[in-house]
Amino acid sequence: MQGNKGMDQFTDIMRIRDNIERWAVYRDALMWNEFRELWHPGGVMTATWTEGTYEDFIKITEEGVKHGLSILHVLGGSAIEVSANRAVAMTRFMILQRAPLDGILCDVTCYARHYDLWEKRAEKWGLVYRGTIADKDRVDPVNIDEKPVLNQALLDQFPMEYRHLAYLQTRAGYNVNKDCPRMSGGKSLTELYAKGKKWLNGE
Repeated sequence: MQGNKGMDQFTDIMRIRDNIERWAVYRDALMWNEFRELWHPGGVMTATWTEGTYEDFIKITEEGVKHGLSILHVLGGSAIEVSANRAVAMTRFMILQRAPLDGILCDVTCYARHYDLWEKRAEKWGLVYRGTIADKDRVDPVNIDEKPVLNQALLDQFPMEYRHLAYLQTRAGYNVNKDCPRMSGGKSLTELYAKGKKWLNGE
């Protein structure tokens, strides 16, 4: 019995990881019907530049793409904890966003983690909540002969872990959260981890 239970849990972990990979592929390919299948109704997505239901996320992304929004994701490893029909997953990934910064085309790379709450309903694992934890970022001009001169006052408004990404997104017209969960900790990170612990405990 113990062996079967362990195998069932491993199968659940593999299904969740598969969904995590599909999330990145479908989102970056703008395959929204497939993307929707990864969520449970009312599922919430939070990032530096948006917070709302996954339908809100689709809408704001689609609108952004019409005006040149260019964001891709590269995945790393995952740590997935399963408790009965609930799970918490943390996955390393990179956000790759390209946009003009004060007239110079730049790439911003943000190293981050997705922090997910998953639930199995009717044998289907779906996302209930996805948060983003920022670890560090950098900015590089696409043309190495050019160098962006950033507004230091604006840059300093954001935590160091994602300040270049926040700068770019602010310049693009988005209202960026100045207190996202991040490597250096703080209230937002503590609250996110507590949310995950409660979720696994069935609260």
